[in-house]
Amino acid sequence: MTRKIRYGGDYNPEQWPQEVWDEDHRLFTRAGIDTLTVGVFTWSVTQPARDAYDFTVLDRILDRAAAEGRRVCLATGTAALPPWLAKRHPETNRTDFEGRRHRFGQRHAFCPSSPAYREHATALASRLAERYAGHPALLAWHVNNEYGGACYCDVCAEAFRRWLRHRHGTLDALNDAWCTTFWSHRFTDWDQIEPPNALTEHWRGPDHTAFQGITLDYLRFTTDALLGCFLAEKEAIRAHDPDTPVTTNFMGLYRPLDYHRWAPHLDFAAWDNYPPLDAPPTRPALAHDLMRGLKDGAPFWLMEQTPSTTACRDVNPLRRPGELRLATFQAIAHGADAALYFQMRASRGACEKYHGAVIGHAGRDDTRVFREVAELGRELEILGDRTLGARTPARTALLFDWDSWWALEISDGPSRLVKYPDVVHAYYRAAREAGADVDVIPRTADLTPYDVVLAPVLHMVKGDLAARLEAVAARGGTVLATFLSGRVDEHDRAFLTDVPGPFAPLMGVRVDEGDARPPEFVQTVPELGARARFVFEIVLPRGAEPVATYGTDFYAGTPAVTRNRYGDGEAWYVATALDQPGVDEVVRRILTRHDLLGPYADHPAVETATRVAPDGTRLLFLLNHSPEPAHLTAPATATDLLTGKRVDEGEPLVLDPSGVAILQWMRRPRPSGTPDLRKK
Repeated sequence: MTRKIRYGGDYNPEQWPQEVWDEDHRLFTRAGIDTLTVGVFTWSVTQPARDAYDFTVLDRILDRAAAEGRRVCLATGTAALPPWLAKRHPETNRTDFEGRRHRFGQRHAFCPSSPAYREHATALASRLAERYAGHPALLAWHVNNEYGGACYCDVCAEAFRRWLRHRHGTLDALNDAWCTTFWSHRFTDWDQIEPPNALTEHWRGPDHTAFQGITLDYLRFTTDALLGCFLAEKEAIRAHDPDTPVTTNFMGLYRPLDYHRWAPHLDFAAWDNYPPLDAPPTRPALAHDLMRGLKDGAPFWLMEQTPSTTACRDVNPLRRPGELRLATFQAIAHGADAALYFQMRASRGACEKYHGAVIGHAGRDDTRVFREVAELGRELEILGDRTLGARTPARTALLFDWDSWWALEISDGPSRLVKYPDVVHAYYRAAREAGADVDVIPRTADLTPYDVVLAPVLHMVKGDLAARLEAVAARGGTVLATFLSGRVDEHDRAFLTDVPGPFAPLMGVRVDEGDARPPEFVQTVPELGARARFVFEIVLPRGAEPVATYGTDFYAGTPAVTRNRYGDGEAWYVATALDQPGVDEVVRRILTRHDLLGPYADHPAVETATRVAPDGTRLLFLLNHSPEPAHLTAPATATDLLTGKRVDEGEPLVLDPSGVAILQWMRRPRPSGTPDLRKK
């Protein structure tokens, strides 16, 4: 098989008779489908009883795929309990936030701390690996599916206490970390500690907690508990198959799980892309770059996307002609080495029967959706292996931190209207629409490759991050921080120093107080022609110079945005939630200082992304998210890999509505948003 982007998706032939399989594979061939994700929800099929395994169906699925020349991403099937297991071991069912033990039903209903669940899940994974490790169709292992959720049962409570002993060591250290002298909470025995839920520390839901330190640790514990389930299955697989890559499918900006804690244990990252209905194109782009950043910039898999529509929302709009192609090439532009769908054939019943599919209930090959999928398959054949393994030479980094996300959104005060992913996205969007390539990285990442580091709402500061950011500015780079940054330590305790805590020396400011207002209140920032909402920190410069000021209220004329000279570089502090035009203006000024504006910075609907192939070939992706043609000028002499057409530098270049071009440089372009490969 020709090396190319893997193309296909979730396939559930266990739902259909043999004659449908025959037709499916005929249509797969017509559409260029080469990869199938199978077995995701087959636990009750492959293990109908405790001591009974039946691999007949999976044998047929894998053998048929191999006979057709297709490869398989084989799931362990452990995301949904079989009815017999839930009945035999009721403790495998989760206890919810309100303290209710659930009965069998739905999926993702298992308790991650349950010994019975672990025993049976790992036994199944072991049996699968023993049977299929050498199968010619096997391409990768897919453990579980879309991990998520939390359990608050007694088994989890005891596991939480063990986790706390390991993390804190002593009760004195735990009491200090959680500030338990508040409200008479000092613990004198580990058994006194309860999971934080609606019956203990919370009111009005999971975001309202009396003790943020306890809730923060439970979020970390849940991440580790589910990771433990993944690792147990991976270990069972590795006992029989030491080489085949093992992964699971993430969900992008998914708050419940800290994917940075999972990343070292994946052989490659993979995720499912179902952006919010009203999301601008930079929202899935942010998630793509976050997934790429999990493995130090290595390519990832787009494990799921809909070919047409979803089914889980109150309203499920259809993708317009061209949108599927645009979304798929956007994923490839940001680092995907696979583009897979959910689902290959529409389910006949249950809650996903109206979810989009490559093949509908009638099994036709003349639908618009099938034709678009098949045409995209043809283009991926043309593209071949040119993008495989390619890296992104970004000089701009955006720090993303789950601990800050959790700590910010479970905090009482100053405002629950501030949402971490919204603020992060605003700064990411500004950089991307200005044409800069962006790496979305954890706080622990190496910062030396970057000229610009954006760190919006980094509420929690841990380790030596402040010193490493100072080093970026000292050598000539630019660092940006915002309101509500540098407020708390790793235990969610306020720093006993001037705000923004460890960032204060770098930012050159002191924040004594802040004004939080309801959403209808709008503050002006005249110098930027911008407006601001939610939070307005009152800044006292301590070496920094004002860039823009507030326009109203008693703090009118005080700085809303500052810039501090630090070494050979700069540090910018944005003290309020600027609207998108205000964020755009600040970020563009920073990018301009480093010559990082892209060639189409004046065309915000034209997304650009650069990848550099292992052989050094430079690829520039152009994606037009506008319903109107984009009239551009070629930035260098290049060849469009999708059409074979050559364009010369300065020559007019027209992108159709929802159009895509992949330009391969015939010689180096003039400087733009990503001029040199500086990393990896």
